[in-house]
Amino acid sequence: MPDVLIIDDDEQICKFLSTIFMGMGVNTAYQLTLQKGLATLFTSPVDIVFLDVNLPDGNGLEAIHIIKQHPVPPEIIIITGDENVDGAELAIRSKAWDYISKKGSYKTFKFSLDRALEYRRQKQSKLPEKAIKREAIVGESRLLSICLDKVSKAANTDFPVLITGETGTGKEIFSRAIHENSRRKHHEFVVVDCASLPEHLVESTLFGHAKGAFTGADSDKTGLMKMADKGTLFLDEVGELPLEVQKKFLRALQEKKFRPVGGKIEVTSDFRVICATHRDLEEMVKQKRFRQDLFFRLFSMHIHLPPLKDREGDITLLARHQLDHAPDRSEGNDCTMSPEFLTELRTYEWPGNVRELVNTIDLVCSEAGGDTTLFPHHLPEHIRAFNIRNKIKAYKKEQPRPIDSHKAPEQSQGIQTLKDHIERTKSDYMQNLVSITQGNVKDACRVSGLSRGHFYRLLQQYGIKPF
Repeated sequence: MPDVLIIDDDEQICKFLSTIFMGMGVNTAYQLTLQKGLATLFTSPVDIVFLDVNLPDGNGLEAIHIIKQHPVPPEIIIITGDENVDGAELAIRSKAWDYISKKGSYKTFKFSLDRALEYRRQKQSKLPEKAIKREAIVGESRLLSICLDKVSKAANTDFPVLITGETGTGKEIFSRAIHENSRRKHHEFVVVDCASLPEHLVESTLFGHAKGAFTGADSDKTGLMKMADKGTLFLDEVGELPLEVQKKFLRALQEKKFRPVGGKIEVTSDFRVICATHRDLEEMVKQKRFRQDLFFRLFSMHIHLPPLKDREGDITLLARHQLDHAPDRSEGNDCTMSPEFLTELRTYEWPGNVRELVNTIDLVCSEAGGDTTLFPHHLPEHIRAFNIRNKIKAYKKEQPRPIDSHKAPEQSQGIQTLKDHIERTKSDYMQNLVSITQGNVKDACRVSGLSRGHFYRLLQQYGIKPF
């Protein structure tokens, strides 16, 4: 499903356009400032961006060149209420897809979006498809397929990648998949666990150090960034990097050279960086705990791994795969899972995600001993207890509620209240107004006497979707 981002400081217009676009089957989000819009654009998938010209913190036309620096730049449609000819010419010269006046009919927006999406589909269809190696990634769910598509795209580039997701979703496995499907696969994949490094050793671990640089530095040491030369540097839990190290790492990432601690000569390294975190880095930027310039530099491509409970069908596939490869499974022991056992696995919410499921299957196989079939009683007690609580809650919700003998007579006879009648009349009027004016906002306001803002609010209030 395509993704559209609207950047406009008029929230009523944003909501109005969102209603139209979502009615077309398009994922739609909006931001009211240029800064938040660019942050969303560089951290979330966006196919088309509708960009206002006059924003409270900048000019949309001047931001086009920033958007074009995105690894997979979206098509840009400029929207404005000024109808400035010079602005329109500048937008087209800047390779914007279209330039639309806000005073036009909603059909103009739909038509422009349709054309831009068709153009983007044709452009993407020309890209060669590449079957990726994914031996360690098990599952066939829709959400997992979306992630695998992004892995394929990331493997064809050298841009930095951010992989986010809850603990245990497989961020390192997906990072390795990107590396193993890239042109760098014959070189090193170097893992840096930023959360486990002592703060005083982070810099020397990444950059290396010269002999005598500090107490205990008895010899020169090559840093992990140099070890990743021509390969991939994987920064796990990148949000744990100290701010001072972030500044130096940004320079090394931009220039591909750095100076080891205590060294006199700069070292070069052609590494590709992939980062992972379970933290909200955008919030950390707001709190001044993560550098904004590094934030934009690192996260050119973003892959968010869904929690296991949302990957419909994958729990069964993962369990069967792990059962076949369980370390404690004796040779010739064809252990199987009963339907009741699989039901319990699918009922549990797996807060530890794939890692917890894999460990559970290994534990169950070990505890089952010579049993050839796994049943619910083989599962750990905390999983069975959780599922029982959920079943009891679900049973209580399904129980019929007692009939209220004191229900108002007019409600029991289906008679509307005066307030409901007035609201229904307003809704019918707005639907007729949109129909008569064929969605032309200017004509609708002239005929009804409503202001543009009031008109948008009423459409939003009554959930009217222009046709």
